[in-house]
Amino acid sequence: MMKLKSSSFSGYCVGILLLQVMTSTSEKWTVTIPTGHLVAMVGGQTELSCQLSPPQSAKHMEVSWFKGDHSTSKLVHLYRDGHEVKGKAAPEYMDRTEFVKEAIGAGKVTLRLHNIRVSDNGTYQCSFKDSNFSNMASMDLNVAALGLETQIHIQAPGTDGLMVECNSGGWFPQPQMVCRDSKGEVIPHSSQSYSQDGAGLFHIKMTLLRYKSQGDVICYIHNPLSDEEKQINIILADALFIPVHIGLAILISFFSVILVVIGVLLICGYFRKTVFRYDYIHIMNTIPAQLLGFICFCIMLGIYLKFRIQDPFFSLYNDWIWDMAKMVMILMLFYSILITALYLTVR
Repeated sequence: MMKLKSSSFSGYCVGILLLQVMTSTSEKWTVTIPTGHLVAMVGGQTELSCQLSPPQSAKHMEVSWFKGDHSTSKLVHLYRDGHEVKGKAAPEYMDRTEFVKEAIGAGKVTLRLHNIRVSDNGTYQCSFKDSNFSNMASMDLNVAALGLETQIHIQAPGTDGLMVECNSGGWFPQPQMVCRDSKGEVIPHSSQSYSQDGAGLFHIKMTLLRYKSQGDVICYIHNPLSDEEKQINIILADALFIPVHIGLAILISFFSVILVVIGVLLICGYFRKTVFRYDYIHIMNTIPAQLLGFICFCIMLGIYLKFRIQDPFFSLYNDWIWDMAKMVMILMLFYSILITALYLTVR
């Protein structure tokens, strides 16, 4: 009789144990996330979704999102005891998260993140936890930004050619820029630089030198993450490549040489050294000679203004004031030498 009771009790205990093991096994679940490349644009919003497998209610569970790995993780959002817990998230996520729980009865929850920033780029952990078990899944959020502004600067033609500078900011990650001519061939750049602002957005600057007109220049700025790009057409008129500055330099040099020769002749006359057997001091002291010098200067100034003012791209030049100043200085120097020479001769 005792043996029967002992056998029955042992069988009962084994049955209870098997039932507990089966129950414990049935309570275990995993956390799954949607497959695919998760890309969010700066200033927009994105959704981080998690799902229990097999599907079951998560109303009684603790659901949380963290950013980063275990050593540097930051709490993004916390759901516990049937409601959201405020004030626990990291400061940079305050008032930027929204918990979507319409399907929480089936084990699916979503965290909606608003006003995406560059700093939101990284790995996120989605965690479910009940009284007996916990599990989590990781997902990568890739943040992208298209340039907000692009500026084109064209400097006046010089001895190095026409300089075209393209500036574009507000990109993430670091963009790629290439410029092509009207034939589709890549135009080599003379310089290219990158910088980042306080928000982590990239700025790119590329400089091109054009020696002659070869049609339009098309610059492409490409975001390698979102595979989007912006295109900028730069129209360079043929008139920009007319070497006006070369003609002006020759003209100014010619009249400058004339004034220098006159000054040398005056100095020779002062030291009573004859050149070509003429007394240049008395010649320059005459009204016709002084009038001729003044006319030469006026002609030089008039030709310069004709080139500059009638140039449709006059506003692009930034050195015309300096050119004017140099001509005035030459005129002042000429008359200073002339007056000094005449004064010393009279004495």
